[in-house]
Amino acid sequence: MLKLGFVSAILADFGFEHVVNFASTHGFSCLEMMCWPTEGGDNRRYAGVTHINVDQLDAGQIKYIKSYLHEKNISISGLGYYPNPLDADKKKAEFYIEHIKKVIRACNTLHVPVMNTFIGRDPKKNIQENLKTFKKVWKPIIETAEQEGIKIGIENCPMFFTNDEWPGGKNLAISPAVWDRMFETFKTPLFGLNYDPSHMIFQMMDEIKPIYQYKDRLHHIHLKDVKVYHDKLDRVGILANPLEYHSPKLPGLGDVRWGKFFAALTDVRYRGPVVIEVEDKAYEGSPDDITKAILQSRNYIRQYLP
Repeated sequence: MLKLGFVSAILADFGFEHVVNFASTHGFSCLEMMCWPTEGGDNRRYAGVTHINVDQLDAGQIKYIKSYLHEKNISISGLGYYPNPLDADKKKAEFYIEHIKKVIRACNTLHVPVMNTFIGRDPKKNIQENLKTFKKVWKPIIETAEQEGIKIGIENCPMFFTNDEWPGGKNLAISPAVWDRMFETFKTPLFGLNYDPSHMIFQMMDEIKPIYQYKDRLHHIHLKDVKVYHDKLDRVGILANPLEYHSPKLPGLGDVRWGKFFAALTDVRYRGPVVIEVEDKAYEGSPDDITKAILQSRNYIRQYLP
């Protein structure tokens, strides 16, 4: 059935072993492990975290990782790396693309089924212009995934929160209309979604329908909630920077309809990982707060799991 895990980025200050031990001790089945490069990464929140360094995966390290995971009865649901491969800076984009391909190859080496990432976007260009770039840039990435037999899960986060991403955000995969164009461009079933319902909510979209509409493209699931503050929205409007009227929350503390969400997952016979992503600023004051955030999220989600 569904395998419960969490995204390792929230434990950025700890190493691989600590993350695995925490998951094992607290009843999780899997982890999405962050694989950012140790140099040339990203300084934004939750980025730049490295719990598996794909640049150092020699035979000894591969054996150690597999052995440690087996000992603790934890699997890796996916390897995560979320840059902007459509960045207007070509040098940066090339670096991101090459590291994405390294993470895909690492998935094969470690027997991890999914590599999770963003499509990317030039925020100064419109969707049509970005789709043209996407077709060119993503061809070698898709070819690498096909060669390695690894699924790609594209998270549906617009990556538009503040003036830093204005006006279009840094991830193209924002809506079903765009997803259709993505999957028309690259028809391989290996290319799919790392679906997060919270990103639909603050765009004023239905978070349940895509589960039915894209059931064959659901390669990985993120469990994150979001709260839309309608009094703020009434004041600034939907054209404002999104953080002016919404905030990420722990599951159960926001507007996602979790009962219907899990009903839909079972309706479509989804059998993959469901992975908690903690990005609630109210729970970031200390390591103890972070621990409580993960466990509170686990406790809430467990009501929907066997």
